Formats: sequence, structure tokens, C-alpha cells
Amino acid sequence: MHALAYNLGNFLRTLVTPKPIQDWSLTSLREKLIKIGAKVVSHGRYVAFQMAEVAIPRHLFADILRLIASLRAPPVPSTAP
Repeated sequence: MHALAYNLGNFLRTLVTPKPIQDWSLTSLREKLIKIGAKVVSHGRYVAFQMAEVAIPRHLFADILRLIASLRAPPVPSTAP
């Protein structure tokens, strides 16, 4: 399980890290992205994560989310009559 988790983390690190943080280790990414506290605020149309910008700046976090979203395949068009 440990090897699988490491390989998955390393694979994602190579695909979804912006240029300024590409040289960070998996430990740095884990401590600055995963192990930080966030408040999840749910509104009618969206869910927001409120977290401090001391770990990672807002623009870098937005870049990471954009790169993760780009990994998803585009939706298949509907063939309904």
C-alpha cells in the first residue's frame, strides 16, 4: 500500500504541479497542501474551501486545481433524439 501511495503521489506530482513548485518533494507537497486545515463552506451553487495563504499562495493553488481538471476527459456529447 505504501508503494502504491508513493507512486500515485509521484505520478500526480509530475502531472499537476506548476513550474514554481515542481522541485518540491512529496513531503513538502503533503505538508503544504494536504495536512493543512481548511474550512469547507457550502452555498447553494458552490462549495468553497477557506484556508490560510501561508502554506501556498492562492494563484498556485488555482493552477494546481486547473491542472487536475485538465486531466479529466472531455464530456461525451449526448446522442438523445
